[in-house]
Amino acid sequence: MRVEDLDTPTVVVDIARVERNLKRWQDYCDRHGIRNRPHIKTHKVPELAHRQVALGAVGIACQKLGEAEVMADAGIEDILIPYNLLGHAKLDRARALARRVKLTVACDSTVVADGLAEAFAAEGERLAVMVEVDSGMRRCGVGTAEEAAELAVHVAAKKSLRFAGFLTYPAPRGTAQVQEVMSAAKELLAGRGIETPAVSGGGTPDMWRAHEAPVVTEYRVGTYIYYDRMQVAAGAASYEDCALTIRTTVVSRPGSDRAVLDAGSKTLTSDIGSLDGHGYIVEYPEARITKLSEEHAQVDLSACAAKPAVGEQVTVIPNHCCVVSNLFDSVAVARDGRIVGRFPIAARGLVR
Repeated sequence: MRVEDLDTPTVVVDIARVERNLKRWQDYCDRHGIRNRPHIKTHKVPELAHRQVALGAVGIACQKLGEAEVMADAGIEDILIPYNLLGHAKLDRARALARRVKLTVACDSTVVADGLAEAFAAEGERLAVMVEVDSGMRRCGVGTAEEAAELAVHVAAKKSLRFAGFLTYPAPRGTAQVQEVMSAAKELLAGRGIETPAVSGGGTPDMWRAHEAPVVTEYRVGTYIYYDRMQVAAGAASYEDCALTIRTTVVSRPGSDRAVLDAGSKTLTSDIGSLDGHGYIVEYPEARITKLSEEHAQVDLSACAAKPAVGEQVTVIPNHCCVVSNLFDSVAVARDGRIVGRFPIAARGLVR
């Protein structure tokens, strides 16, 4: 079967582009002495996680326990969860997971640290815990280097925990701030007699500048396996690097300058970010996907010299591929335009 023969809407992954993207980043990490820990929230596919590890990744990162459990079931042995775990249900699951894999978790408060310490008090090995620091993203993380050092001391004092280092997710173009904040946290902690085993950074938009923050010893990057319109806009990739696309059909031409696709918000997602429109149509780059309903995409063709006909298939590079992955049970795998298999998206929908 060729890609053109697929029923639509469907997600297609160009495996040759995936292989090229993975190798290019791993080579960069090897060249700069950075430990590669890819984030699987983008693809949620155990087969692809194994490929990343086989190329040289030290392990993976999972945003949620459910994702980590699926990856552990598939034989991935080193997992970081850079997310606060709270409540008996999650802590019980974390304890069970730590008995199967080398598990590292994160915290940004004494409340989270104390819960982890209590949950792992009776375990034979101490749980590795990283302290999350806000380096400008204004999401999770303690707000200053001083707070980071204080929380690290608190973690290190717990008999059931092991301080494993600092962790951050930077704001766009935040490499310099990462270097400043994380270096200060390390220095303050060293003054308290505690070494920092690792500093984990991340983010696809700034991935090719990771070496400009030498304090970072490990880097978490997710979208690089596929890339998307957001990453092209950020300068991390080109459209030729985008490995995940959506095949969709023109189901209506209600006007000379308007088309409707069979891929709405349940396919493309409504995630725009700072972009104009809901995706990039490869065959008609001047077209704009202006509006989504659940099963329809409205396309403005007014800037197009040539225009698609009813029944024609087109290829859309989505704004944000991570969310697209979470909407499908599987992806079609293509090589040289032919379908060579399918990857089940085993960790889709696992938000707990």
